[in-house]
Amino acid sequence: MNNTLRGRNDLITWETSKPDNYFTADRNLQYVLRRHLGDERYAAIQDNLQNFGAECATIIDPGMKIEDRIGNHPRLERFNGVGERIEQIEFHPNHDVVGELIWKSGIMAMQAQPGNVVHQMALFYLLNHTADGHSCGLACTSGLIRSLQTVADETVRNKFLPPLLESDYHQMQHGAQFLTEVQGGSDVGANAIVARDMGDGTWRINGEKWFCSNINADQFLITARPENSQEGTRGLGMFIVPRKLDDGQTNGFYLRRLKDKLGTRTLASAEVDFVDAVAYQLGPLEGAFKNTVELVLNTSRLMNAVSCAGFMRRAYIEAASYACTRRAFGNPIAEYPMVQEAVSNIMSEYYAAVASSFALAALLDKIETGQATHTDKAAYRMLVNLNKYITSIRGTESIHQAIEVLGGNGAIESFSILPRLYRDMIVLESWEGTHNVLCLQVLRDIARYQVHEALIAYLKEQLAAVTHESLQQMASDVFESLDRTLTLLNRINITDTTKQQAHTRRLADAFSHVSQAALLLAEAQWELEQGLPTLKPDVVQHYINRRLIPNYDPLLDDEFLPRIQRLMMSY
Repeated sequence: MNNTLRGRNDLITWETSKPDNYFTADRNLQYVLRRHLGDERYAAIQDNLQNFGAECATIIDPGMKIEDRIGNHPRLERFNGVGERIEQIEFHPNHDVVGELIWKSGIMAMQAQPGNVVHQMALFYLLNHTADGHSCGLACTSGLIRSLQTVADETVRNKFLPPLLESDYHQMQHGAQFLTEVQGGSDVGANAIVARDMGDGTWRINGEKWFCSNINADQFLITARPENSQEGTRGLGMFIVPRKLDDGQTNGFYLRRLKDKLGTRTLASAEVDFVDAVAYQLGPLEGAFKNTVELVLNTSRLMNAVSCAGFMRRAYIEAASYACTRRAFGNPIAEYPMVQEAVSNIMSEYYAAVASSFALAALLDKIETGQATHTDKAAYRMLVNLNKYITSIRGTESIHQAIEVLGGNGAIESFSILPRLYRDMIVLESWEGTHNVLCLQVLRDIARYQVHEALIAYLKEQLAAVTHESLQQMASDVFESLDRTLTLLNRINITDTTKQQAHTRRLADAFSHVSQAALLLAEAQWELEQGLPTLKPDVVQHYINRRLIPNYDPLLDDEFLPRIQRLMMSY
């Protein structure tokens, strides 16, 4: 066999070696779900996850590859054939094929009852191996459901909630959330769009929204300023604008154009003008923006992080499988230490993202079923912002490293999903709160509510369960890192506001890393207790060395090379 034929056969082997079921191939996910849910609940949802994992790998993934090709992206159709204004989006046929499978899984319907967040996030994680065009809409719909269930009056809830919980794709409705205006994205308090109370249970919305994703949604959740209300976020209300009026006519919104985005191109995003659009008040006006953050944005921040975890897992699959089949200089490149280190880095980061994101999902289940303590709620408030921040940064880094493993092939759109993941990941970094906004939110919450005390208590509770002899040194390293983080916080707290803002990202990094390390250790303890075959201790050690140990030097670590070899060969 000549070298050309051998090389092409190796690439064919690489393609066929990748999983045909993203759930059954992911032992780490299975362990994490068993730990959070218990064996009985895990067994009850296992078939659903297994079926969806197979559909994601064999139907949704190839379908999305076609949908993302140039020429197949969404198109704006403002009028139909006879000149009626419809403001509709035309998608490639695969969009509906994928949507049918997603909604059939029950991913939205399960929000009808509390206590299903971990299950829902597991489905969402599997879906986000595919860089699909529905995930943004799912996150928006989830936040809208949570808002309707929590703060809407009965009339509004009964009108809008039922179709959001429908599992039939052709009967369901889905949501979008529009906060950003041209004068400010993160500065929501600068919103200028106006809401006028009509006195009959409806409002009229007038103004412009600048960045409106999932613009094909049936229900738009928007922030708007009621006439004569105060400036800033305290003067904002939260409203639902239906796409269609009760008589079937298109509501008073007008699409200027679709955004030509770097990533998430199978998702339609637009600029929108509202002209006397009929709207319904969603919850009380007082505290409306607080409700928007807690019910809408925090939902999206959790799901954004789970999306990042799914992206990182897929990047790991691409890089690790490629390394095992691609030969250079006579050997599979998986045998070379620089490749082993790159794959180990990706692996440790996706494990960390799964650990922190599913810990948050479990906390939210406790909150929504009435089992959470005040400490749980405050820890969730801080960690959900930290987690969105750190997973999006590490997601981009991990995908970049995966592209590096593939060499020149990694930059080719038709060769692998990695360029699409990379483009989409840049968008995920800014959605639902830029890095600076999230870090400043953490700093404000520490100053106002001392939420760090709750997070520290939560992490110490996790670490208290770590008793296995093989994990003790790592637990000690995490405790020392936690002490250094508190020292950094105290140093920042005694400075002026400008210096606090200048150093808040360093503080967010420190809290994020120590949180993920503690949660990974707690998982490792559980897996060892259960007698499960696991590489989690090696993963945790690699993560701690990279992220927590000051001045860690791999040259002085005799276990560094054997560890990265074990992690590489575990694929």
